[in-house]
Amino acid sequence: MKKLLALVLALVLVFSFAACGSKTEKSETSSDLGYITDKGTLVVGITDYKPMDFKDKDGSWTGFDAEFAEAVAEKLGLKVEFIEIDWDNKALELDAKSIDCVWNGMTLTDEVEKSMECTNPYVENAQVVVMSADKADSYKDVDSLKGLKFAAETGSAGEGAIKDNGLDANYTAVAAQTDALMEVASGSADACVIDITMANAMTGEGTSYANLKSGVSLTSEKYVIGFRKGSDAAVKVNEIMAEMMKDGTLDKLAEKYSLTLVK
Repeated sequence: MKKLLALVLALVLVFSFAACGSKTEKSETSSDLGYITDKGTLVVGITDYKPMDFKDKDGSWTGFDAEFAEAVAEKLGLKVEFIEIDWDNKALELDAKSIDCVWNGMTLTDEVEKSMECTNPYVENAQVVVMSADKADSYKDVDSLKGLKFAAETGSAGEGAIKDNGLDANYTAVAAQTDALMEVASGSADACVIDITMANAMTGEGTSYANLKSGVSLTSEKYVIGFRKGSDAAVKVNEIMAEMMKDGTLDKLAEKYSLTLVK
């Protein structure tokens, strides 16, 4: 009887360990897309960056990327939640699962590619120098810009362009690209470096910064969406993006916001 009881207990333990092992294996191989789908909400990390993500008169987030994210989420049967993040901590926010993706006119860089699972590029961009409209035409190249006081968003491609081109001798890092524009408008900086998409939307006649103008272009680049490293959600978004490009949906959205898609 004792031998039979011992055998039964041994079998119970074997099946228990097998069940635990099965659960562990399932947890380790579960997909990020599955995690997001189970929640029912795609949490999108953004900054206030016109025309990609910005608030309308009712205080709701809108813009090219906001509308794009909402369209993709709808196809996935998900709701969207936009969370404003510190751009310099975007990878940390992803890893902590505070957000599910960074969808905010993010430039594809080596650092971004190493820390995130990136989608295919979808919008063309450049880093441009913005300064007073009455001075912009006086500066034709990088050498002519040396000695000016610059501002740019910390951790941004604009900051990288300033440093890469040796323009950081008199440089101030600010929290957002909009803050960089304010530095120039107030006279605290001679120039700032921001995305050409924002420069086109926010400077010149009829904009918030009518007296500012973009001039020298420092880089040529492309935007991507970033998910957690290894996430299968990026693959799924690529599939949906391809569908939206094929049926003309993204072309119409790009035209609405005066953007150039990557073809």
